[in-house]
Amino acid sequence: MTRVVVLDPQHPDPARIREVATVLRDGGLVAFPTETVYGLGAHALNATAVARIFEAKGRPPTDPMIVHLASIDQIDLVAQAVTPAARELAAAFWPGALTLILEKRPIVPGAVTAGLPTVGIRVPSHPIAHALLAAADVPVAAPSANRFSHPSPTRAEHVLSDLDGLVDIVIDGGATPIGVESTILDLTVTPPLVRRPGSVSLEAIRDIVPDVRSVSVTVDRARAQPAPGQLLRHYAPRATLTLYVGKVDQVAERMARDVRTAAASGLRAGVLAPEEDLLALAPRLAALGASGRVVTMRCGSRGDREEAARELFRSLRALDAEAVDVILASAPDGEGINAAILDRLTRAAEGRVVRT
Repeated sequence: MTRVVVLDPQHPDPARIREVATVLRDGGLVAFPTETVYGLGAHALNATAVARIFEAKGRPPTDPMIVHLASIDQIDLVAQAVTPAARELAAAFWPGALTLILEKRPIVPGAVTAGLPTVGIRVPSHPIAHALLAAADVPVAAPSANRFSHPSPTRAEHVLSDLDGLVDIVIDGGATPIGVESTILDLTVTPPLVRRPGSVSLEAIRDIVPDVRSVSVTVDRARAQPAPGQLLRHYAPRATLTLYVGKVDQVAERMARDVRTAAASGLRAGVLAPEEDLLALAPRLAALGASGRVVTMRCGSRGDREEAARELFRSLRALDAEAVDVILASAPDGEGINAAILDRLTRAAEGRVVRT
């Protein structure tokens, strides 16, 4: 039975943190909130503990994990040949939602890195994560605390929905403030590559590393991935999802037609969209007589993409709970957090993207 420990996200109780840290240090699995999503943590230098993560999540061994540290001072514990640029980036963005891929030290088990000679590292800023890592005083491997390829967890109940009985402790620290995973920057290639977009934008990184580029790739599940989140199907709900990208009116017109087609086929449809898109869609659905056969879910607004990121995975899980057969999701193009939302939805859709 998984134990739930409820902590104040801003002022976690030190005694309870020490108790949970002991479990983590001794090889247990602990799910805990970070500023991005909930992570499933294990002692990164304990190969047996790391193996438990793969078993609990159903995660393929070709998918590497990010190692979380309590402070920038621990970077040399797990990484070597750390460049001045890497240290400058760490100083600028840590603690925070930037993962740096660096050359790993031999002390890091190959299971953590999918057998690759590189390792992803970050220092989270969430008070609970920071307190736990400091008390455990060991590097912690922590992918998202969910079954592999499901929508990431941004609340403790999401973790329990996927992993209850499979992990030792879940720390309930409320909703995570960012809602999408960290930006991943690979510094072991030339030019440096953003391999996964997140809340730390390409533009912000470019202030320190001017030649940085962004790449969006999909890799075969059987191959070792250069970073987490590279598969075509990832972050996916049970329902089949299609993503619509474009201006509000064009997106609403196309989505309305596709909702009607789904309804005519006897399918229960869910719509996940920014507020502006839902407002444009409502009269079109009413005119088609389809408004009563569709579940709509607001996901932020085009003017507040940070809110959209916070609500993205919760909304996908909520639509699954409504037992919809298909999900029609919309999002605008853009940089920064927009790029992260598009990446997650594109992979949740397995590449089914309609550009209007």
